[in-house]
Amino acid sequence: MKEFSRRIRPYVQTEFLAAEECDGRGDFAGSFEHLERAHVLGQASTREHVRVHWQMLRWAARQRQPQELAAQVLRIVGAAVLTGAGLVPEGNTGGGNVSAFRRLPVPPELAVIIASVRSG
Repeated sequence: MKEFSRRIRPYVQTEFLAAEECDGRGDFAGSFEHLERAHVLGQASTREHVRVHWQMLRWAARQRQPQELAAQVLRIVGAAVLTGAGLVPEGNTGGGNVSAFRRLPVPPELAVIIASVRSG
């Protein structure tokens, strides 16, 4: 899985940069959507999964959203502990508005990226 982490990281980083650009324009909903995309991409890697939740936590702090902030604290712990065991629901977007146990469909364009990264 370490190879997956290395290969998926640029795609996760691209979503982080897009989120930053949205923040700069005041498009905070768009920013979070990019963080959700980063989550779907990186959730199979403990390192990237935790990184995404950290970015979501930072977003929640900037937006002064205490419920999202609390959700992200719990999800950082969950990502660190459960990802390596494969106990993450595929497609979950990672925000506090979705159950941490709910599986969701992976958007087709992200599924293509994930499949290409997995196949090497």
